[in-house]
Amino acid sequence: MPAAIKGTITIDGEEIIITNPEKLLWPECGITKRIYLQKLAALSPYLLRYCRDRLLTVIRYPHGITGMSFYQKNAPDPLPAFVQTAVHENINYIKLQGLPELIWLGNLAALEFHPSLHYVGSELPCEWMIDLDPSLEIEPRIMEATAIVGAVLTSLGLSSVPKTSGATGVQIIVPIETGVTFDGLRKIGHFVGRYVTEKHPNLFTLERLKKNRGDKIYFDYLQHYSGKTLAAPYTPRARPFATVSTPLLWEEVQQNVSPSNFHLLNIEERLLRMGDLLEKVPPQPVEQLIAKLP
Repeated sequence: MPAAIKGTITIDGEEIIITNPEKLLWPECGITKRIYLQKLAALSPYLLRYCRDRLLTVIRYPHGITGMSFYQKNAPDPLPAFVQTAVHENINYIKLQGLPELIWLGNLAALEFHPSLHYVGSELPCEWMIDLDPSLEIEPRIMEATAIVGAVLTSLGLSSVPKTSGATGVQIIVPIETGVTFDGLRKIGHFVGRYVTEKHPNLFTLERLKKNRGDKIYFDYLQHYSGKTLAAPYTPRARPFATVSTPLLWEEVQQNVSPSNFHLLNIEERLLRMGDLLEKVPPQPVEQLIAKLP
């Protein structure tokens, strides 16, 4: 077995060991660890915005996406001195605070970043996120379903941003004011989910068990609990085409774009052209709506 290739880079004054930079992580796309780290650095101003000060779970693929993988919640030991952690329910989570931590995790072949829906030390959600989860591996109706939910939110007076999960689904994010509770979000989520499933019974389901969903798209409003995670905006995904979880314009949803259109090899150009679509939507009056629900 050949010896590992090792070097160091310095970022923001922190020295980070990089190993095997030419290892293929996404073989079909020709993306090596070196290319991946370059892309992570380009994504960092956007990705870090939705990971900083949260409990981080990563999915690591030491031999690339075709090899074995594992979820990492507990921080590895030993840790570089610059990596902060936070304990929640007896798990010592990594806090992804800056570019040095991001590149350190990238070198460990952390290919996916799944932050908590709340900040460290808080029991209140950071945003309302509706997760539309297809039962089919290829779901041609996912953008149709997204548009329907978006229209319902608009009818309630709420602006929202759809984003590809980077896998098969779509999440719809509604920015919220501090003070909305997880209980409140589950309540309004159930209200919207019940409405769309009653209006479109062949498209949506609230059935939690995948084996009982048939070919319907699961409207998941139950992710809103302390410690739960969802794929961060702008996280890469360990999928064959190196897709990235990407916020969309509603016009793009209407055009039935494919989630596979947004990937590590073109996301940088999109962000330079369009910026962070999530950042452009101010907090919405969700709490007032929750207060009106029976």
